[in-house]
Amino acid sequence: MRVLLHICCAVCAGSCLETLRREGHEVGGYFYNPNIQPQEEYLKRLQEAEKLARQENFSLIIGEDEPDKWFSRIKGLEEEPEGGRRCARCFSLRLEKTAKVAQEKGFAAFTTTLTVSPHKNARVINEIGRDVGGGLFLGRDFKKKDGFKRAQQLARRYNLYHQDYCGCIYSD
Repeated sequence: MRVLLHICCAVCAGSCLETLRREGHEVGGYFYNPNIQPQEEYLKRLQEAEKLARQENFSLIIGEDEPDKWFSRIKGLEEEPEGGRRCARCFSLRLEKTAKVAQEKGFAAFTTTLTVSPHKNARVINEIGRDVGGGLFLGRDFKKKDGFKRAQQLARRYNLYHQDYCGCIYSD
């Protein structure tokens, strides 16, 4: 099946890509992360996603950088704790856009690298994915079976930039 993988960063993408391919899927990537600030950080993560796409030979669709849309979506939730309502709105924005692109580009399904992080709640992310994508969403918890550990190994192999925060200027 042709699957569009929303990529939050190259580090997280490696093991997700590996898992999906092992399951027999043809994978394309989609980089849409209007939450990433400052601009230099956004560009660095985009370049690393492009680097991984070249190294792993998959197509990468680059979404618009729309920080204004993100700030509008999370307005009033700036002081929320990490993992709270602000994060849920951020996930929703990114997955809504991924669902739309998956449909427009003829993908049979879409999923996200967000669930590989031990700092993210896969249940919440998968619920949002199902809500915004309906039958197109391929729910996964990529951190299972040492997915995060494998992501770290692949990041070292490919010499990928490893950030120390999710990208949101309000994150811990």
